[in-house]
Amino acid sequence: MHAYTTSRIALPSHAPQPSHPAAFDTAPLQPVSFFPAAAEIYAQGEKAGAFYQVEFGAVRVYRLLADGRRQISAFHLAGETFGFEAGTTHHFFAEAISATGVRVFRFAAGADMSHQLLPLALKGLTRAQEHLLVLGRQNAIERVAAFLVDMAERQGGLRQVELPMSRMDIGDYLGLTIETVSRVFTRLKDKGVIRLLNLRSIEIVKHDALRYMSE
Repeated sequence: MHAYTTSRIALPSHAPQPSHPAAFDTAPLQPVSFFPAAAEIYAQGEKAGAFYQVEFGAVRVYRLLADGRRQISAFHLAGETFGFEAGTTHHFFAEAISATGVRVFRFAAGADMSHQLLPLALKGLTRAQEHLLVLGRQNAIERVAAFLVDMAERQGGLRQVELPMSRMDIGDYLGLTIETVSRVFTRLKDKGVIRLLNLRSIEIVKHDALRYMSE
């Protein structure tokens, strides 16, 4: 794990200021760890037992398949938590997508945190089920539209949506090729549903139309 820790770190002015989940109130507060882009936060097979919260930046969680392909299971943005595991070891890799600050929460040995952690576990299960529903759709436009609606909602429902991940990341998350993802973005732009402000930022022009495509 490559990280730099600091007890005081300035968050970018545009980044949300995360609030700590209630489940972490009794956990010792740790300094923020800084991970440069593409740095590993934890690896599959490493010992689990901590929770992570994104202070700024973004994180991708993925597994490497037997044939060498990568399947991304989740993206986590500022204020969101990750790292929950049912067992004692991590079943996935976690990497910083861009320059990212992460706060690690560890619990005292023997502490019963089941009641506090249940809401986080249920939220993670719900998001995993929603991801499976997206992957079950045959239409690439439906998958990309559902992804963009989800990203917009997680960023407060603003018209301008930041996409810290690459087109390849999006493809590995949606089960599509990078070429297909790029074609769908272009098609949505040509239909006037979105505007491509740059590679990592879009504006949703017709939110209702995008939501209709995602359903």
